[in-house]
Amino acid sequence: MSDDSTTRALRDLVRRFTTKEIVPNLAAWERAGQVPRELHRAAADAGLLGVAYPEAMGGGGGRLIDSLAVTEEIILSGGSSGLIAALFTHGIALPHIVTDGRPELVERYVRPTLRGELIGALAVTEPGGGSDVAAIRTTARRDGDSYLVNGGKTFITSGCRADFVTTAVRTGDSGHRGVSLLVIDTASPGFTVTRALDKMGWHCSDTAELSFVDVRVPATHLVGAEGTGFAQIMRHFASERLSMAVQAVATAQRCLDLTVAWCRDRVTFGQALDQRQVVRHRLAELARITAVARTFVWSVATRPEPSLVEVAMAKNTAVAACDEVVDAAVQLHGGAGYLRESEVERHYRDARIMGIGGGTTEIMNEIIAKGLLDARP
Repeated sequence: MSDDSTTRALRDLVRRFTTKEIVPNLAAWERAGQVPRELHRAAADAGLLGVAYPEAMGGGGGRLIDSLAVTEEIILSGGSSGLIAALFTHGIALPHIVTDGRPELVERYVRPTLRGELIGALAVTEPGGGSDVAAIRTTARRDGDSYLVNGGKTFITSGCRADFVTTAVRTGDSGHRGVSLLVIDTASPGFTVTRALDKMGWHCSDTAELSFVDVRVPATHLVGAEGTGFAQIMRHFASERLSMAVQAVATAQRCLDLTVAWCRDRVTFGQALDQRQVVRHRLAELARITAVARTFVWSVATRPEPSLVEVAMAKNTAVAACDEVVDAAVQLHGGAGYLRESEVERHYRDARIMGIGGGTTEIMNEIIAKGLLDARP
């Protein structure tokens, strides 16, 4: 799915799907704290869940940019980044399994997920650990043809609904070389969702704390070789960060579009808001910021192999633009922008996670600084 006509057709499909299946129900899903499983099946039937996965594994055979186009178009059409997190969690749960490629794991997890039958999650973050993947403390001790897993995870997207969790565990000594990945069925004895987390935004995306107490996992559920978990996680961080960057600039564009329409229609003291110079110039600045950020993000996303520094720059550029635009959108909507029934209010809350999830703004700056200052001539 790479030529322009195919991309336009994909975006048209996403727009129709979002308008019909998502927009009329999103407020109710926000109140419920999750999206229904039926949405996963509907998205799969429409060909959206597996758009960027290999055809041999049940996907659409597209590329990352096709997945990013789906993400952007959902938000531009009235969806939200929280909806993206809930519906496309497999985007962080499956890639490691796909890269591993073993038929038994593909048949058990990849194909059913892309059909909308299973929901997967990725469990890396631990209480007190944050983004320090090398400090993972959840242990997996080999016991015959199984591993016994003990520990806890937190901030796990779709953790309440997940059927399986691709989990970072410690199989070896301290440090990054002792980290591995295991696929753990949530129906396993000893696995518990200890708490559903109540968040500022992303209300339709459930988030959980998980507990593992002597959870027995078949050794065949090891993803890749022992001790390669850290490298696998780092390898797929780039696509996650690009996805968040696209979500951020799409949110900025959507809020700009909503605000321009509001300022055209809103009349105060006998004059439309968009006729007031201070408003016109503010909208012009927001349009400039958004256009520059979107152009840069998509420039990085379409490069054959963007560097870690380029991806970090794209994410931080997108987040900065999004932060400014969503704040201005609420301000220009006035009291209406402060109401829960206002779409810009939801985007305002949802946007705050963009500079935290997938690596904080500060960590992105450290990656950029390392590439800038530690390089040798």
